[in-house]
Amino acid sequence: MRWRFPPLALLLLSLLSLLVEGASGFRICAYNVENWNWTKVSQSRVLHTLTRIVGRCDICLLQGVKDPDGKAIKKLLISVKRYEHYKYKEVSSKSLGNSPTDMQQYVFIYRSGMVSVTGTHQYEKKQSFVRAPYAVQFQSNKTAIEKFVLVPLHTHPSKAVQEIDRLYDVFEEVRQKWNNTNVMFLGDFHASCAYMTRKNKKDIRLFSRPGFSWLIHDKMDTTVKDITNCAYDRIVVYGKPFLKGITVNSAKVFNFLKVLKVSKVKALHVSNHLPVEVMLKSSASLLQATPLLFLISISAIVQYFLSAL
Repeated sequence: MRWRFPPLALLLLSLLSLLVEGASGFRICAYNVENWNWTKVSQSRVLHTLTRIVGRCDICLLQGVKDPDGKAIKKLLISVKRYEHYKYKEVSSKSLGNSPTDMQQYVFIYRSGMVSVTGTHQYEKKQSFVRAPYAVQFQSNKTAIEKFVLVPLHTHPSKAVQEIDRLYDVFEEVRQKWNNTNVMFLGDFHASCAYMTRKNKKDIRLFSRPGFSWLIHDKMDTTVKDITNCAYDRIVVYGKPFLKGITVNSAKVFNFLKVLKVSKVKALHVSNHLPVEVMLKSSASLLQATPLLFLISISAIVQYFLSAL
């Protein structure tokens, strides 16, 4: 016997699924994909692995992208859309760097049904960064913090301490530009091992000034190779309101080798880095509506089955 749900029950089921999805949180990720270009995207296994990583996230920052004509990112977007069945968009910086052979972009891939871009800002102060941050302001009615700014940074290893410190100047600039202190810094800071030591922290304002919370801690390993155990990749947020809008203990390293069952050899074809991520809490209105709609949906479905007996 085939069960056929009435239109009302189907509608309630759809609403319930959306609410459950929204209540689960909003995932922001950052991943250094190391020289992501057309050659890499043309490798089917590499594309499939990155598709599965990016598809988990509502917003995913990619660093180390070398794709000035946008073809490699376009192919990745198509792959993610097919795999996840969401609508995705991307926003990218220009190619950044001091060497013509090592120009890189910051690329944000985001679910357009969950979040939108309300502004972008390229930090322009000369000689502050090798790859200056490209700040993006996002807005979402699905999150407790409806409007927030993401500031990416892929430091030059030899200048990691100075560049991390200068993020404070970027913070001041974007705060004034958008009148918004809900700012998150994320990316491959090289903030560990030989590039940044405990002694260096006193020279970094994101450590010495109040209000900044480092969510990826020093003992977390964000690398794939066994010979390294370093927290290069970080997530830092400013302010108590933003911190309260983040799910407790959700900031972590995503070890996709274990979760997606990818071998170390195949993982290294993508990058020697592991993604880092954090979850934003769902909006209060969504969470308040969930219990009532859940009860209505379950009641309608139960009544339908009882009447069909």
